Amino acid sequence: MATIKDVAKLAGVAISTASYALNNSNKVSQSTRKKVVEAAKELNYQKNGFASDLKRSRTNTIALILSDLSGPYYSELIKGVQDVATANGYDLIACSSIGGPQSTAVKFLKEKRVDGVIILAHNISDEITLESAREGFPLVVLDRKLKNEFVVHVEVDNVQGGYTATEYLINKGYRHIAYVSGPSNSHDNMLRFEGFTNALKANDLNFQSKWRLSGDFTREGGYRATKMLIAQRDLPEAIFYANDEMAIGGLQAFKENGISVPKDISIIGFDDIQLAEYVIPSLTTMKQPKYEVGALSVHLIFQMLLGEKVNHNYKLSTELIERDSVR
Repeated sequence: MATIKDVAKLAGVAISTASYALNNSNKVSQSTRKKVVEAAKELNYQKNGFASDLKRSRTNTIALILSDLSGPYYSELIKGVQDVATANGYDLIACSSIGGPQSTAVKFLKEKRVDGVIILAHNISDEITLESAREGFPLVVLDRKLKNEFVVHVEVDNVQGGYTATEYLINKGYRHIAYVSGPSNSHDNMLRFEGFTNALKANDLNFQSKWRLSGDFTREGGYRATKMLIAQRDLPEAIFYANDEMAIGGLQAFKENGISVPKDISIIGFDDIQLAEYVIPSLTTMKQPKYEVGALSVHLIFQMLLGEKVNHNYKLSTELIERDSVR
C-alpha cells in the first residue's frame, strides 16, 4: 500500500510538500500540485480520513450510499443491511449521494471513514468507485458492473424481470405496449428495457418510439409521462412502468382523465413496494428481493474484510405478483 512518502519520492518533492499539494494548500504551485497528484494516481495512493498514513483501525461501521433516502423502494433494502450489520456488532450509516462529487457520500468513499460501502447511486461515478476500492476496504455495487478485485456486484435479474413482465402482458392478449423508463443513465433501467424489447421481438411485435417516455423513477415523473401519453390521443393497450412509483403516478393521471385501469388500459410495475398492494386498483408488478439484496451485500463485505474469497457477481431472481391492474 502506497504511503505519502512513496508519493513524494516519485514526484521528486519533500514529504511536507506532497502533503500540502494533496490537501490543496496554497503553499505549493499549481505545477507542483499537478506533479504530486499524478504521482498519487500512479501509485493508487489514498488519503485516510482519520490519520494519514497511519494504520487505520476498524470503525465497525458500514455505509450505504443511495441516490435518495426518501424513496419507498429503499426501506426493505435498508432493513436487510441493518439487520445483518447489527447482528454482527456493526453500525449502519445511510447517506444520500445528492451533490455528486462534493457529497458526504463521496467523502466516505475517498477518505475510508467506514469499513465497507454498499452503493446504489448512479451519480457516484465509476471512476470514484474504482479509485476508492482496495484491500481492507470492500465495496458492493448494486447498480452497475465494475471489474476490480475489491468490488462485488449484486443485482436482481432485471433483463429476465423485464421479459417476464412484458410476456405476461402479451399472453393476456396485448400487442401495443408502452414503456415508461427510469433515468437514461440507470443500469437497472437499461436492463429492464432490454428484457422488454427481447419479449416483443420473441413474439414478432414492433415497438413504437412514441410509446417510450421517461419517468425518472419517481411518482411525479410517472404522472407526467402518463399525461404525455394521454395527450397524444393514441393510447397503447398496456404500459410497462420500469418501477412501481412511476406506475402509481400513472394511476393518478388516468384517474384524473377518466380512464379506467384495467378496463381501458392495463399497467404493470416493477419492485413490489409496500404501497403497490394498497393502491386502487392494486398493482400487478415484478417483485424484487430487496431485503435479500441488502442482507447479502453486508455478508459479502464481512467475508471480504476477513480475507475470504467471494464471487464478484451475484444475481437474484424476480417474481411476478398478479393483482388487479391488468385485465
